Amino acid sequence: MKVVGIIPSRYASTRFPGKPLAMIKGKTMIRRVCEQAWKSKLDAVVVATDDMRIADEVLSFGGQYVLTDPNHQSGTDRCREALDMLETQYDAVVNIQGDEPFIDPRQINKLVDLIAMEDTPLASLAKRIDDEDDLFSPNVVKVVMDREGRALYFSRNPIPFMRNRAREEWLEKGDFYQHVGIYAYKAEALRRVAAMSPSRLEMAESLEQLRWLENGLTIRMAVTDFDNVAIDTPNDLAKAERFAHRHCDSEK
Repeated sequence: MKVVGIIPSRYASTRFPGKPLAMIKGKTMIRRVCEQAWKSKLDAVVVATDDMRIADEVLSFGGQYVLTDPNHQSGTDRCREALDMLETQYDAVVNIQGDEPFIDPRQINKLVDLIAMEDTPLASLAKRIDDEDDLFSPNVVKVVMDREGRALYFSRNPIPFMRNRAREEWLEKGDFYQHVGIYAYKAEALRRVAAMSPSRLEMAESLEQLRWLENGLTIRMAVTDFDNVAIDTPNDLAKAERFAHRHCDSEK
């Protein structure tokens, strides 16, 4: 199976314009994402961008890009367009977040292994929640899975609900998982989900993946222990810089 990693990368972010070109210990964020993806077992890595400033930066460090429509509503839509623009035919796509400059290649490899399974049209990752603030934060998306690792539901609320337990007991008595927002799709599944209209559950929770579940598609999950450092605002750059100095001292 041939798998391509596609990194959606927009310039006009509402909270952080020009984010892909932000510098972290001497390298742009988009370069760091690409370099981490290159360490995985993907067959190719492509940046899907809507801005020539990002495209020029990708070319400067030997990366590959495609120019996509600036009006896409989601990274999924941008990945679908990018896939159809590539000359090489790929069987599956890993959608890599462009604002996680230290993504662990082993996370990408987990998704490559999952999407290679015959009965898996879509795949993603989850991480055990061990912090009470994360458990009850609507900004941390939770997921519950069946015994085979297939996603049953995603929510901004804690799931499952721990009946007859005080909130401070939930983490001790229950198992809770945070959704890690990186996806893999079979090529035909990506084209299918990109053509779907927003669903009732998706609009209720503002979670795109619920559209896929509501339309009967399986999302197979793997559990990861790795913490990603996501950059959402300029204030997050200081955190990323500290992480880079702790973990990237030996890089050239």
